[in-house]
Order: sequence, then structure tokens, then C-alpha cells
Amino acid sequence: MHNDIEYVLFTEEQIKTRVREMGAEITRRYAGEEPLFVGVLKGSFVFMADLVRCVDLKCSVDFMAVSSYGSGTTSSGQVRINKDLGHDIEGKHVVIVEDILDSGTTLHYLLKYLANRGPASLAVYTLLDKPERRKKEVKTEMSGFTIPDAFVVGYGLDYDEKYRNLPYIGVLKPEVYGK
Repeated sequence: MHNDIEYVLFTEEQIKTRVREMGAEITRRYAGEEPLFVGVLKGSFVFMADLVRCVDLKCSVDFMAVSSYGSGTTSSGQVRINKDLGHDIEGKHVVIVEDILDSGTTLHYLLKYLANRGPASLAVYTLLDKPERRKKEVKTEMSGFTIPDAFVVGYGLDYDEKYRNLPYIGVLKPEVYGK
């Protein structure tokens, strides 16, 4: 598995440090509130678990499964909701936790979809931001790291459901995904 990685982009320690910083920022921003964290599955589950442990507030968590990729390496442009929220978000401060902001297609759709449910606020916190690939503009409150246009895996991010368990974020060798 590690042999499939061309190079490590962010080490486990770099990720931990940045996630702690993001958690501290969320704690400051939502002081006195009880935000609902919404993880976008599957990629966000590792990041979200670490992030909420760095937030010093009462909070709730929920998950959505939203996809525009299938098993490919680029967005299909068609967004599907495979699992919706179990919480009513009306009047709540909703913190959307995403692994990577790439084309923006999925998050753009998701923000419009959730805004119709009357939350007090909607904010996006994403671990990775890949602005070179943006097709739809999406405002984020905070991104952990800005990355180049490379195919990355690890720390929850996958290729064909593999590599999510890597403790670091690495660039996958092109021969692995047949570029």
C-alpha cells in the first residue's frame, strides 16, 4: 500500500497540528453555541472524528453521504444524496466537514440543499482545498491545507475505496489509477 504513494504531501504530525488549530478556531467562533457537525461521507470520517475531539463545546454530529464521483478520479458533475441527515437543522448552526474541496460541485449543491432547511448558519470546514480544479465557487470558513492538482489519498481519502487508513496524505502514483 505505501509503495503506491509517489510522495507524502502532509505527515501525520502536520495533519494533527492543523486539525488542532481548526478545532480551536471553531471553538472560538461558536462560543456559547451548540453547533451540529455534518460529516460528508465517506472521506470526512477520519478528519471529522479528530476535529470534533479538538472542539471544546457541546455539539452534535450527523452524517450525509453525497457523491459526484462514483469509482472514478474526476467528478461526474451529477450529485446524488445517498444518505440524508437524521437531525432537523432548522435554527441550528451547521458546520459541514468535508475532506477535500475539489471541483466544488458537491459542496455547492449541498449548501443550497441544506440552506432550504432554515439553519441559523452554514459553514464549511474542509481539510484540503484544490483551487485549480474549481468549477463552482464555494465559500469555506477554513481549509486545513491548499494542495496542487494531484490525486491524493490517506487520512480518509480514497481511490476506489482503498488507502483511507493511511495516517498521512500522499500523492498516489499515476500508474495505480491508470492516468
